Amino acid sequence: MKVLAVSFLAVSIGCVHHAFAASDYRIAVVDPNRIVEQSPQYEAARDALQREVEDRERSLRDQQEQIAALQGRLERDGALMSESENQRLQNDIRSRTRKLKYARDEFQDDFALRQNELRTKLVRQVQEVVVELAKEQKIDLILSEGLVYSNPRIDISELVIERLKQEFKKK
Repeated sequence: MKVLAVSFLAVSIGCVHHAFAASDYRIAVVDPNRIVEQSPQYEAARDALQREVEDRERSLRDQQEQIAALQGRLERDGALMSESENQRLQNDIRSRTRKLKYARDEFQDDFALRQNELRTKLVRQVQEVVVELAKEQKIDLILSEGLVYSNPRIDISELVIERLKQEFKKK
């Protein structure tokens, strides 16, 4: 059975090699990580996300500082307060702490969702540019992730990055 499988594989490879030798195929590769890291769209998305995050982080820090101030007041003046005032302050601290925890969780969820939206949009843009370049340059096959080796002369990542820069400038 193994001999049959090896023979079939050898014949298959021979046929595929013959088919490739008979035609002139153009093959290229792209490095998706390099494209993403060097594209102006990625930088713009990262900057926009950072601006969105800064306001909410500032708000969360302010809330944390308010809670810390109330806890400091409770520790400092708790013995001098009436029982009801002390209880009211403890309840306020617990309530604010719960709200802060909820706000942090919501912030993390929103951040992850927004990051995913931006990543999806960028992946779609990159794919459109890659397909566009493939058609323009009559490339038959473009390979991406999972490569062990590729000759730099078939890497079109730089062309994709340049096209993304051109499209970014148009906007």
